[in-house]
Amino acid sequence: MYFDTGYIIFVLPAMIFAFYAQSKVRKAFDTYSRRASSSGKLGSQVARELLDASGLGDVRVEMTQGTLGDHYDPRTKVMRLSREVYSSNSLAALGVAAHEVGHAVQDVTAYAPLHLRNGLVPVAQFGSTLAFPLFLIGLVFRQGFLMDMGLLFFAGAVAFTIITLPVEYNASGRAIGLLEAGGYVRGGEIQSVRAVLDAAALTYLAATAMAIAQFLRLLSLRNRR
Repeated sequence: MYFDTGYIIFVLPAMIFAFYAQSKVRKAFDTYSRRASSSGKLGSQVARELLDASGLGDVRVEMTQGTLGDHYDPRTKVMRLSREVYSSNSLAALGVAAHEVGHAVQDVTAYAPLHLRNGLVPVAQFGSTLAFPLFLIGLVFRQGFLMDMGLLFFAGAVAFTIITLPVEYNASGRAIGLLEAGGYVRGGEIQSVRAVLDAAALTYLAATAMAIAQFLRLLSLRNRR
């Protein structure tokens, strides 16, 4: 076996970026979780009101366990908010809640990148599960076909992370617009909410960078074989 230069060149910088993104989103959330919004409304209340105002009264809002596990499920039409978002009136909570409403609006308006991403979910899951075992077997036994299959499967997972970027940035843009239009944030509060959402978006950018870096690493190993 030889030294894996691809790890140093591609993966290590992406890992450093990912650690930076995670620390930034945690710092932003912690900072603005301590700043109450002028509206005084809880994240769950804002989510419910924004959904109703958008004609999405059929979407349920539920509390889920875990930290920053907030998400909208398009299959069941349920928005799940973590406790620190559901029961808080902080600027961070309002930003996260409105972001998830943005995803619900994307769903009902047939936002193309969202539906493309949803369609890629099984491809990404299948690819991320099989890609590395296939590639490793091909690498060990010098089977180029298996290595190529591993690369092909992993390409599906990379595509998923790439299409996720416009989906997340669009949802954040919708969130800011919804909060402003509804009068939930005013003046400097808007920049605070934007800081939280920008930090969260950075984690998706880091995930994409990591996926691309891993793909390039595998490709470099394939070429050296």
